[in-house]
Amino acid sequence: MGRALIIGCGGVASVAIHKCCQNSDAFEEIMIASRTKSKCDALKDKLSGGKTKVRTAQVDADNVAELVALISGFKPDVVLNLALPYQDLTIMDACLATKTHYVDTANYEPLDTAKFEYKWQWAYKERFEKAGITALLGSGFDPGVTGVFSAYAQKHQFDEINYIDILDANAGDHGYPFATNFNPEINIREVTARGSYWENGRWVETAPMEIKRVYNFPEIGPKDMYLLHHEELESLALNIKGIKRIRFFMTFGQSYLTHLKCLEDVGMTSIEPIEFDGRMIVPLQFLKAVLPDPASLGPRTKGKTNIGCIFTGKKDGKDKTYYLYNVCDHEASYREVGSQAISYTTGVPAMIGTMLVMNGTWRKPGVFNIEQFDPDPFMDGLNKWGLPWQESFTPELVD
Repeated sequence: MGRALIIGCGGVASVAIHKCCQNSDAFEEIMIASRTKSKCDALKDKLSGGKTKVRTAQVDADNVAELVALISGFKPDVVLNLALPYQDLTIMDACLATKTHYVDTANYEPLDTAKFEYKWQWAYKERFEKAGITALLGSGFDPGVTGVFSAYAQKHQFDEINYIDILDANAGDHGYPFATNFNPEINIREVTARGSYWENGRWVETAPMEIKRVYNFPEIGPKDMYLLHHEELESLALNIKGIKRIRFFMTFGQSYLTHLKCLEDVGMTSIEPIEFDGRMIVPLQFLKAVLPDPASLGPRTKGKTNIGCIFTGKKDGKDKTYYLYNVCDHEASYREVGSQAISYTTGVPAMIGTMLVMNGTWRKPGVFNIEQFDPDPFMDGLNKWGLPWQESFTPELVD
């Protein structure tokens, strides 16, 4: 049993915290900390009566000194970072200062540019090694489970994997003409950035949403999907043997795309500050403030998600294809933990990765992406904690 400090109290954090409390054999005590302590206290009240002890605190995740004081006082075995990606480095700095293990779900990106790269966090490798602590990067779904799926396929199904297509489909309907299922600022920055994929040892760039395919997803049906850049492509290109190409596709409905185009045309998706009424504002941050809070979508959303990986490669000298995926139901997720499936599919893996670092199953000094660890304990955890995986040996291929 161990103690975890969870920084953040949004939709994903709420799921992860619920799951930590369900998993009381592993989590003896947790502390929920965010800038707004009242949100932490409200969640704690919902969880009262369980075996896991829950504490709360206020912290500014941009302030290393505050983070160090909080970690030093609580003395967790591991810090789970579910704050914003802009705050990854300050939290990693605090973990280094206190020699505390670190887990997150998304790579660092600077606030002033839509750059999704691991280089800033990979630069911490030697410092974490010298401190004797583990940093586990990307323990969500994508990145996260998609990396574990890749490691599992590499270990059990292939001698070499040549092609990976990561497919993320959300067939949920929340009834709004335009809303994002996770942090609007992060979602829109991803979608409006240039796309890219890894092929033959180099990055191939595309215009935003330039490449479209239609895929017939199990339990969901045919959906339009678009090629995006996504951070796990960068680490999988280094860690999967024999890789020739990796691509990432995500589904979007026409209403979402039409509204997004209109917002782009009038400058509302820009991250460049402008002056308004005598003060500087970032249009995208203003848009985030007026859009529906993703945490409010849970009771409205119906339908399912399907997220997984299609692998093509060689086994015993023969060509082989293999599809690993999970289907998650929005309404079932809400009934269990009060959140829609987008938060659920990220929060459950966040708990599992934190558990494996905390109990020593996944623990070695340095900075690691999730596919660098043995996938089997994590795959077992997915089946146990609400995200059972499915497999097909005759999948439809994207092209």
